[in-house]
Amino acid sequence: MPPPYELLRESALEVVELRDVPFRYFLARHCLAPNIVQTLLEWFETDAPWQLVETDFYQQYEFRMLNVALPENVSPLTSPDNFSTLRREMAEIFDVAFDERILLVAHKLVPGQRIAIHNDYLVGKETHRLTIQINRGLRDEDGGLFMLFNSFEPSDIHRIIRPVCGSVIGFEIGENSHHAVSLLHGGERYTLVYSFYAKRNSRIV
Repeated sequence: MPPPYELLRESALEVVELRDVPFRYFLARHCLAPNIVQTLLEWFETDAPWQLVETDFYQQYEFRMLNVALPENVSPLTSPDNFSTLRREMAEIFDVAFDERILLVAHKLVPGQRIAIHNDYLVGKETHRLTIQINRGLRDEDGGLFMLFNSFEPSDIHRIIRPVCGSVIGFEIGENSHHAVSLLHGGERYTLVYSFYAKRNSRIV
């Protein structure tokens, strides 16, 4: 099994763009080492314990990675060292202090599924999110595009982001953090979703 530090690149989050409008978010280059991406793909496509979840705004497969037995080459993703690295870099990007809690959930969309516009905001719950795209090369015509909105109106699109494998999107959760994932037409779209919790008296910029 590789040491935990080998799963993340030297700088886990190489931010290439940071925006404050319509809510604070950033885009980053690949943060996972290529070997773990391939291992994740193989596990997700074969033995991962996916469970179908349906709500009023999405249908997808998912599971909490902290609640299941992970393969030996995947388990370091949930190590304290890797969580600490991501927590520290997220804190630097957003200029906030986080408590020790981190949730890590794997998501899977298959053709015919989508995630409608929503904001993830719940009082007292997670305050920031980090997502890493994992797939075998989705084309634009496959759908599964990550969309940011200026408001809750579906036509009020701020930006559309392709789900490039290994790419990273991080954002601050709030009443205005409206986003969605377009209908998937082809392929399978996997995502690692990390959730962070700002400390109560931490200033959110």
